[in-house]
Amino acid sequence: MRPDGCPSDGSALKAASASVLGGIFFVVLACACFTVLDTTAKYVALSVPILMAVWVRYLMQALLSSVVLLPLHGRQVVRTAKLRLQLLRGVFLVGSSLLAVYSLTFMPLAEFTAIVMTTPLVVTVMAVAFLKERISTLHWVCVLGGFAGVLMIVRPGQHGLGWLVVLPLGCTLANSCYQLLSSHLGKTERAATTHLYTSWVGTLVASLLLPLAWTAVNSVWLWTLMLLTGVMGAAGHFLLTLAYSRARAVTLVPYLYVHIGFSVIGGWLVFSQFPDAWSWAGITLIAITGIWGAWLSAREKTAIAQLPET
Repeated sequence: MRPDGCPSDGSALKAASASVLGGIFFVVLACACFTVLDTTAKYVALSVPILMAVWVRYLMQALLSSVVLLPLHGRQVVRTAKLRLQLLRGVFLVGSSLLAVYSLTFMPLAEFTAIVMTTPLVVTVMAVAFLKERISTLHWVCVLGGFAGVLMIVRPGQHGLGWLVVLPLGCTLANSCYQLLSSHLGKTERAATTHLYTSWVGTLVASLLLPLAWTAVNSVWLWTLMLLTGVMGAAGHFLLTLAYSRARAVTLVPYLYVHIGFSVIGGWLVFSQFPDAWSWAGITLIAITGIWGAWLSAREKTAIAQLPET
C-alpha cells in the first residue's frame, strides 16, 4: 500500500491476474456445462421427439433466467430499443439448437462440436460479405484451414451421410448469425436484457412448434434429463457472462476450445464414440486455426487502438 492509501502497482497487478484467472475458470466451467447439455440432449433425442426436448430446455432456461435477472435488474431488464433484433436473435438461437440436436442424433459428439467451433471463422466471412469489412491474408488462411478441418471430419461420401451433412453446417450458419447479432446488440443493449429475450423467444418458438411433436413421456428419468438440459444451458450462459465481465474476449476465446476436449470425453464415456485419425486431424486443424484467428483479431485491434488520433 502506498503512503497515500492507494494500492501499489503490485497489488493492482495481482488483482488483475486474479480477475483473468477467474474469467478463464468460468469459461472452462461453461464449456463443461455445454458439454453436459449436448451429451444429455443427444441421449434424450434417442427416446423423445427433438422438438419436445428443445421446448423443455428453453422453458427451463427462461424460468431460471427470469428468477435470477428480474430481482437483480427490475422491470428495466425487459426494456429494449431494438425489439426486432432481439426477437431475430432468439429465432436464430432456437434454430441453431434444433439443428444441433438433429445433428447429434447421427454425428459423434466431438466431431459435431468441432464443426460448430468454426463459427468465429464463418462470422469473419459474413462480416466481409455483408458488413464490407476487410481482413488480412492470414485471416483468410485461418478461414480456409478451418473449412479444411470440417472436410476432414465430414469426408463427403465416406460416411454415407448424404444431405444430412447440411444439418451441422446449417447449425453453424445459424449460430454465426446469432453471434453477429450478439455483437451488434452488445454495443447498446444490456447483456441481461439480451439473454432474457433470447430465452423467452426460444421458449415461444418451441411452444408454437410443440403440437407437431408432443408425445406422452412416462419416464421420470427422461424428464429429469430434459430439465437438466435447461439447467445446463442457463448455467453455461450465466458463467460466460461472468467470464467476460472479468477478462477480455481475446484472452478467453482460446479457452473455449476446451469444449472440444470435453466433448471427446463425453462421447467416449456415454456413447463409446472416439474420433478416428482423420477426425482428430480435422479437430486439431479447427482448434489451431480458431485460436490463431482470435490472436490475429486481437493483434489487429491493438494496432488500430495505438494509431494516433487525427
